[in-house]
Amino acid sequence: MRILRILPNLPVADVEAAKSFYTEYLGLSSEAFNLGWAARYTSPDGKAIVQLVTGDATAPEDSVISVQTDDIEGAYEEAKKRGYEIVHPLATEPWGVRRFFVRAPDGNVLNIAHYRD
Repeated sequence: MRILRILPNLPVADVEAAKSFYTEYLGLSSEAFNLGWAARYTSPDGKAIVQLVTGDATAPEDSVISVQTDDIEGAYEEAKKRGYEIVHPLATEPWGVRRFFVRAPDGNVLNIAHYRD
């Protein structure tokens, strides 16, 4: 498995209410995507990325980060082989991402994802 990028998932009460702080004050671009309960904002050069999340729509727990990988099936099998707790099973979500949630030994929940090209 190769990690392509890691994105922080910031908990917010309301994505729309938080949007202006991240776009107008911090200068992040307009939304890369917005699902209503999650939205991603990036800097114009693409070096800074943040995701705002009110609560995951399909998983039982929220994740602290999203990890984009090039081999989602391999990552899933490796997590199971190592005995890590799978919080949300491998699935293709309605918005197109294929992902699963795994609990790290420190208790943090990570969203491991592969995005369609």
